[in-house]
Order: sequence, then structure tokens, then C-alpha cells
Amino acid sequence: MPDVKKEQEREELHRAIWAIADELRGSVDGWDFKNYVLGTMFYRYISENLTYYINKGEQEAGSADFDYALMPDADAEEAREGLIEEKGFFILPSELFCNVCARAAQDENLNETLEKVFNHIEDSAKGSVSESDFAGLFDDFDVNSNKLGATVAKRNERLCKLLWGVRDMALGDVKGHDIDAFGDAYEYLMTMYASNAGKSGGEFFTPADVSELLTRLGTVGKTEVNKVYDPACGSGSLLLKAEKVLGHNSVRNGFFGQEINITTYNLCRINMFLHDVGFDKFNIACEDTLTAPQHWDDEPFELIVSNPPYSIKWAGDSNPLLINDPRYSPAGVLAPKSAADFAFIMHSLSWLAANGTAAIVCFPGIMYRGGAEQKIRKYLIDNNYIDCVIQLPSNLFFGTSIATCIMVLKKNKADNKTLFIDATKECIKVTKNNKLTPDNIENIVNTFANREEKAHFSHLAAYDEVVENDYNLSISTYVEAEDTREKVDIVKLNAEIEEIVKREDELRAAIREIIAEIEG
Repeated sequence: MPDVKKEQEREELHRAIWAIADELRGSVDGWDFKNYVLGTMFYRYISENLTYYINKGEQEAGSADFDYALMPDADAEEAREGLIEEKGFFILPSELFCNVCARAAQDENLNETLEKVFNHIEDSAKGSVSESDFAGLFDDFDVNSNKLGATVAKRNERLCKLLWGVRDMALGDVKGHDIDAFGDAYEYLMTMYASNAGKSGGEFFTPADVSELLTRLGTVGKTEVNKVYDPACGSGSLLLKAEKVLGHNSVRNGFFGQEINITTYNLCRINMFLHDVGFDKFNIACEDTLTAPQHWDDEPFELIVSNPPYSIKWAGDSNPLLINDPRYSPAGVLAPKSAADFAFIMHSLSWLAANGTAAIVCFPGIMYRGGAEQKIRKYLIDNNYIDCVIQLPSNLFFGTSIATCIMVLKKNKADNKTLFIDATKECIKVTKNNKLTPDNIENIVNTFANREEKAHFSHLAAYDEVVENDYNLSISTYVEAEDTREKVDIVKLNAEIEEIVKREDELRAAIREIIAEIEG
């Protein structure tokens, strides 16, 4: 059972954090302002993380009162090289979050100070193995943006409030690996920004309940995985769920993802750090996965979880090289130019380990449309790669009300059957959206794990049955919806009708008698 008191404290903290974040933004649109709040949280986190790391080492060596934040910059410089090797970055004591915060109100050039500090943090990683993890991390934190204020003085006033606001977030001390308050608060803020931003937010964020379901489906029977990968990783919430579901250090060789939007790519890398994933344990790339995949040297992956954009346009057969791409060529046809869904699925299948599972959120239309998509479905079914198709409830995602599906892929299936699950009713309504409860998730995962047949909920279809249905993978083709209409007892109904007719005849006769008496 979850600790109710702890859960209440967490909710109170979340409310307080959102109140601070909401108040800080002033006239700036929340979606634009998120980069400032999340960037400042990251700055605070890495400052405290580095300070804690150095202080712990010094205290263990006998200097009980040592505090890196009070150390002169010149003395700290001596440790620069070793710290970059161990932590991936370096921050001078004077440039730590707590010290910049303390001087903020008196600093007439606060915007320049912050810009300089952020540049120094990014530059510290240059030429080291962590360079790609830090490069451009603060690009979306524009200290000179007019959105913050029309004059330098107004901008600095807002920046000062921003620093103090994040300082006042009760995120506890960085005490090592058991505290995930920063990562948790960051996820919460991203959820709030996404839900308030509508479509633009939904494009980069998969709600926690759906993330949980995908990860649970992908890790059935496992206590750890080698590597986790998301070809359209957004802000990284899906990647990080693997460790939350399986436990700390359960992803042995790290987190890999690719994201086309540079702002979201920066958010993803920040998210990794805030969840205490070391720079050597993640590799996030910014490029188009379908035409320029960046992880050829890292595949195959044991766990692939993804919520790619639905039915986006892509190069398809207008690029003559793609049909020979080893990811797409096995199907003999490319996904249509107008809908790249199957391109993401073929890419994921190609990079899936022999002992792995891929769980991918899909647009329902790809399950039944004809043409190239039908040919790709035929390839996937004929080669026994589709383990399960799950129809989800509508309104689970920010910015779209459609009822999506999940396709689960495997390369080492024990049978030649495909499981279909109709989970459209597995949810509760929360404000405008639907949500999967832990019980809903449990029910879906257990049915999946046991490959169970349940009336009106799941059906295990043999290969021949799918072929007979022309490779149509729509849930409604295989799982009969429950007839919730009232059952009618026809014999009883006929008897009642007879009774009514008889009574009607008696009434008519009585009325005729009365009329005859009146007229007589």
C-alpha cells in the first residue's frame, strides 16, 4: 500500500511548486516560461549535487566543517580537471546557485551574470566525454528576452524572483540517490505545463499512467534490462519510467533516445540529470529518427517504449534511398508519405533485441487501412512479430481526444498467436481527461502476461484468423463488445401484450355500455 501521509505531503509540495511557477511567470505565456523555471531548477540541482559530492569527499577525509560554497574560486580551480572527469561538469563556488541567489538583488547585471555562469557550465564539459550531454543545455534560457520585461531592469527583477522562487521550492537537500524530489517535481511541472498548453504540450509529453503501462508491458517477467530506447523521446519521461518500474540501477547500460525538436531535446537531457542519471549512462540525440538515426552503434535494445507523433508526414518513397534502408527494406514497402506511423514501428522492430519487447502507442487508423500499411501489417504478422494490440480509452493524452492503441512487438514469441485487448473502459474520469488507475494498469498487464481470453475484453487470435480478416488488426474485429442493452423475455412480453389487449377490449365494452345508457 502506498504511504498516504507521504502521498499527501507530495501533493502539497506539488501544489506549492505550481503556485510558485505560476506566480513567477507574470505576463509570460506558461508554455514559453517553462524553460526558465525548469532551467533554473536544473541550475539549482547541479549546483547542490556538485557541492554535496565535494563536501562528502572532504568530510570523509577529515574536514568536518568543509563547505565548497565558501571556498575561494582560485583554490577550487585545482580540482576542476578531476571533477569534470567524475561528474562531467564543473562550477566555481562563486557561480553556484546559492551564491548567485544571495547576490541577485544587488546585481545590476544579473542577466549577464547568469549568461556567463551558464556558458561556463557548458564550456567546462567541452573536450571531455560529457561534452554532448551539456552542449547547448541552456540555449532556451534567454536572459535577454523581451518576454521577461521591456528593460534590463525589469528583466533582472523577474530573473531575481525566478531564482528566489526556485530557491524556495522545498525540494530537500541532495543526499544521494534515494531522493528523487527534483526529478519528481520536474515531471510534475512538465505535466502541468503540458495540460495547460493543450496540443503543443501533448506533443512532447506522455502522461505518467500511460508511461507506466507501456513500461510494465515491456518488462513483464524482468527485474532488469540492458538498455532502454525511445525513437521519439520528447522530454524523456518514458525512458525514465523503466528505472521507476524496475528499481534503481535496473537499466544496466543506460538510456538512449532521439528527439527532433531542439527545445524538447534540451528538456530531455535536463530531465536525465534531475533523475540522477549520470552523464555516462544516457545518450540523447537531436535529429530526425526516420531519416537520420543516431544510435546505429548502440542497438539492439532490450526495451523500446515510445509514443511517436501520430500520422506525421515523412520523406517515404520520395527518397529513393529509404527502400534500401535495412530498417524498412524487409517489409518491401515504405509507410505512406502522409503517415509515418509504420516507419516508427519498422525502425523500432529493426533495433529490438532478440530477447526484447517494444511497446508503441499508435494511431488506430494504421490497424485497418489498406495499401502500403496493409502490406506492412502482413509482413509483421507473417513473421510473427506482433505480440499484442491494445485499444486504449479516449482522452488519455493532452491535446488530443482520440482513443489510441498500443502495439507490442517481440522477436522471440512462444506461440504464433496475437492477443487483442479492448481496454476502452479501463479508466476513470479526472477533470476533462481520462486516467488509467493502478487497477486498470494491473488488469491490462495481467491479461497481457497470461495471454488470457476474457469475454468482451480480450481474444487470443490464431495466425489463420488474422489472415482470414485480411490482416485487419482492429480490436473490434476480434473482441466482441458487450451488449449492455436490457435483455427482453419475449414469452413474458407476449403474455403482457395479450393481457393489455384483453383489458383494452374490456374497457371498450364498458365505455360502449355507458354511452348506450346516456343515449337511452
